Amino acid sequence: MRMLAAIFAISVIATGCSSDRDNGDSKGSGSTGTFVFGAAGDPASLDPSLASDGESFRITRQVFETLIDHKSGTSEMEGGLADTWESNDAGTEWTFNLRDGVTFHDGSDLTGEVVCANFDRWYNWTGTYQNTTLSYYWQTIFGGFANNENEETPDPNYVGCTAPDDLTAVIEVAEPSANYPGGFSLAAFGIHSGPALEAYAADEASGEGDAITFPGYSQEAGTVVGSGPFRATGWNKGNGEVTLERFDDYWGDKAGVEKLVFQTIPEESARRQALQSGDIHGYDLVAPADVKTLSDAGFQVPTRDVFNIFYLAFTQDSHPALENPEVRTAVAHALDRQNLVDSQLPEGGVVATQFMPDTVEGYSQNVTTYDYDPELAQQLLADSGEEDLTFTFCYPTEVTRPYMPSPADLYELLRADLEAVGITVQPKALKWNPDYTEVTRDGGCNLYLLGWTGDFNDGYNFLGTWFAGYQKEWGFENQDLFDLLERASTEPDVDARTALYEEANEFVMDFLPGVPISSSPPSIAFSADVNPPTVSPLTQEKFSEASFK
Repeated sequence: MRMLAAIFAISVIATGCSSDRDNGDSKGSGSTGTFVFGAAGDPASLDPSLASDGESFRITRQVFETLIDHKSGTSEMEGGLADTWESNDAGTEWTFNLRDGVTFHDGSDLTGEVVCANFDRWYNWTGTYQNTTLSYYWQTIFGGFANNENEETPDPNYVGCTAPDDLTAVIEVAEPSANYPGGFSLAAFGIHSGPALEAYAADEASGEGDAITFPGYSQEAGTVVGSGPFRATGWNKGNGEVTLERFDDYWGDKAGVEKLVFQTIPEESARRQALQSGDIHGYDLVAPADVKTLSDAGFQVPTRDVFNIFYLAFTQDSHPALENPEVRTAVAHALDRQNLVDSQLPEGGVVATQFMPDTVEGYSQNVTTYDYDPELAQQLLADSGEEDLTFTFCYPTEVTRPYMPSPADLYELLRADLEAVGITVQPKALKWNPDYTEVTRDGGCNLYLLGWTGDFNDGYNFLGTWFAGYQKEWGFENQDLFDLLERASTEPDVDARTALYEEANEFVMDFLPGVPISSSPPSIAFSADVNPPTVSPLTQEKFSEASFK
């Protein structure tokens, strides 16, 4: 009788602990069930070519594939949709040998012509599509468009694409660049099917400035078509939920779960509680204080390698005082960055000395550093004649980033440091997507917080992203710096290019366009009953690797 009662009690407990969400056979076979991941923010677009944020890319990487990929858990490049690739000696012609037998979610085939149609589509964008809110990565990696409509748009480096046969695509660029071949691995350049591209053509983006309306197809799951291990089947914006389903005709290893759901839960504490209660199976950007708690409770909490930078930026032409080097130097000395690292970041976090982590080639040991010295900061402000300063200081809400685990808390620490040396701070809190990214990129803040997780392992992916030319978000003209990074970008010899990156780091930290704050190893958490995907220093986890134990 006691044994039967115990068995009955256990069955009741097991039933009571199950999630309300239908997880199918998630506790049984490893190839069934629904894997739910807690996302820190909503995606901006399900078309990755129109996105520039990590939350969009986390989803679209499961649906779309790029010509080049990264080996799981590393920053080492390997074949993606292209088995192999090569360039001519000049670095201006890139030949991609495509995989045979790749089928898109709509049943159409991958061919060289389809690859070229994707690249030509991006190159021929007009109107609103030329706004950096929509085409940031295209402009960063391939320059401008066939018909530039804005004088601030860079000259195009893309020349064209040809398909000598069904399984070959040849992409030509005007000048060699350190962005290649790494740029071909970016999620923004995920390849869409031919029929999908034709369907997109009837749907236009609209608006300008801070009022951009994304094209309708990019906001609906059923229209976007890639070749990845999952296909997009639903986006419930009211619930903050994107649903993907396994694509059984995938050319590679099939996904380990039938469904993959990304559930937006902006607050880290709410994501942790959802994991603990069994409502989700994993979430990213675990608060440092929660790592031990979750590990001790039996959850899996792997930590990524450091590959990011967090910084405070100045938009120099938004405020006359920020064009004064003494003022920028004063701000740098006012910030107690070590206190921020010790109190807010996970173990392994370090104070940054430059705008890249020491895991990237080109990191310099000889940069100018700015120790915490509030008395010196006050003296510099007095010497500059700028003792009564007021700055608008922007920070994001409803988001957590790998380099920025709690934006509001980080802002409060930095605000207090600035006010302690006599600078008045006017806070400006903005929702991350799309408000914050659009306003900061358009130069709408005096000071703001941002960061970067590298897309691929080359110093230009950090320094060139910000300082290769005039950008509204930084608001300065420094032709010597621009020329130095141009030389680095086009230098074919790796050792010589690395030396130029070191020189550029030293230049940047003398000029001080912003203050690098920290680099840190972000943690990601999973429930005990799953086999999680291999964690990536690039935050490019492949959720097709996930399954239930």
